[in-house]
Amino acid sequence: MGASISKSRPCCCRSQFKGTVLEAPDVEGEEKGEAYDLPHFREFSFEQLRLATSGFAVENIVSEHGEKAPNVIYKGKLDAQRRIAVKRFNRSAWPDPSQFSEEARAVGQLRNHRLANLLGFCYEGNERLLVAEYMPNETLAKHLFHWESQPMKWAMRLRVVLYLAEALEYCTRRVTPESVIYSFGTLLLDVLSGKHIPPSHALDLIRGRDFNMLTDFCLEGQFSDEDGTEFVRLASRCLQYEQRERPNVKSIIHALTPLQKETEVPSYVLMDIPCGGASSIESLSLSPLGEACSRMDLTAIHEIMEAVGYKDDEGTANELSFQMWTNQMQETLNSKKKGDTAFRHKDFNTAIECYTQFIDVGTMVSPTVFARRCLSYLMNEMPQEALNDATQALVISPIWPSALYLQAAALLTLGMEKEAREALRDGSLLEAKGNGAH
Repeated sequence: MGASISKSRPCCCRSQFKGTVLEAPDVEGEEKGEAYDLPHFREFSFEQLRLATSGFAVENIVSEHGEKAPNVIYKGKLDAQRRIAVKRFNRSAWPDPSQFSEEARAVGQLRNHRLANLLGFCYEGNERLLVAEYMPNETLAKHLFHWESQPMKWAMRLRVVLYLAEALEYCTRRVTPESVIYSFGTLLLDVLSGKHIPPSHALDLIRGRDFNMLTDFCLEGQFSDEDGTEFVRLASRCLQYEQRERPNVKSIIHALTPLQKETEVPSYVLMDIPCGGASSIESLSLSPLGEACSRMDLTAIHEIMEAVGYKDDEGTANELSFQMWTNQMQETLNSKKKGDTAFRHKDFNTAIECYTQFIDVGTMVSPTVFARRCLSYLMNEMPQEALNDATQALVISPIWPSALYLQAAALLTLGMEKEAREALRDGSLLEAKGNGAH
C-alpha cells in the first residue's frame, strides 16, 4: 500500500446491480482524477476468472455470508497482478444473458476515482459474473460496527461521507435522488453513532434530542458541539419525509466540506495504517521457503524443494484410469522421473523439457511439478513463465503457501514489488491458519 489520500467508493447501479457498496478507504495511490489508470471495460472468459480466483477457492471468499450467500464475492488477481473482486451470481439471478450483458455494459461506462469501478463481466452457459476493482481495507460497515483494534476516527468518518457524496454527485443521472438522499441521511447517523440505525426510526431519533445522545462514545472530544450540531442538522434534512425538503447532492457537499478539519493528514495516518502498507516483508512471519523467495535466493529455494520432495502433493486427487497400465502412462511417469533427476542435478533446461512432457499429457495433476518447473524457469531467467506455473500450482492447490511464495519470487524478478509483497502476505496468512509450507 502507498501513502495517499484514501477513498471510499460506492457503486450505484440499476436492477441486480443496484445497491450501495461502501468500501473502506483505499490507500493504493495518490489522489487521482477521473482518467486515472484503469483497464478498459471488457468481457472475460469463465476460465480467466476461474484462474484469477484459484478455482473459486473458499479461502478467497470475501462476502460476509460466505458460501451461504446467494451471490458470492471472491477476491482474485488478473495475471497475478491487478487485484479484483469477482461477484458470482446465483444461476437463477439472470436467466436472460442479453439483459445481463446490457446492464453490465451500462454500469461499466461509469468511471470515477470515487467509485468501485466495474472492470468487466462474464456470461457463459449458466454462469453470470461481474468483475470490479478490489478494495483491500474491508467495508465501511466493518470499520464502524465490527472494529477489533480501534474505532474509526471522526476525521476519517467525515472524509468518507464527503467522498461518498462526491461519488453520488458523479452518479445523480443514474440514481433515484429521493431514495438515495434519504439513505445517505441514515448513513450519516450510522457514522455518528457507530450503530445500525433502522431507516424507519432514523428521524425520530434526532427530533428533540441532544446530538450527544446519538454520538458514538469513542468519539468523545474529537469535534466541537457546533460541528456535531451541523452534522445532525444535515442528517435531519436528508431524512425529511417530503422529497422537496431534502437537500440535493451539491448542497450536501457544501455542508460537509467546512467540517473537514484535518485535510492535510493522509488517510493512512487517520486509519493507523503504516506507511508502505499494512505489512512489509520484514514484518511477515515466513517459512524458510517464504524467506528464500522474499530474497530471491534461488539456490536456497532449490535446496528446500529438493528436501521436501513431493510431500505437498499428498491429498491431491489424481484420476488414474486403465491408462496407468499402458505404455503411454509409463512414458509419462518416466518423463517425470527424468525431470526429477535433472532437477536434482540442476540441469534446469532438461527439467523444463521433461516436466512439460508430463504436464502436457494431463492424466495426472501435480502442483509440485508446476512448482519445480516454476523454479527451473526462474533459473533460466524466464520469470513470466515461472509466474504462470506458480499460478497454476495455486489453482490446483489453493491452500498451498509454497505456490504463493514462488509466485512472489517470480513477481520480484519482474520488478512487481507490491504484488510480490501481497503474495508473501497471503502465503504467511495461510501458514498462520495451520496449512503449513515446507
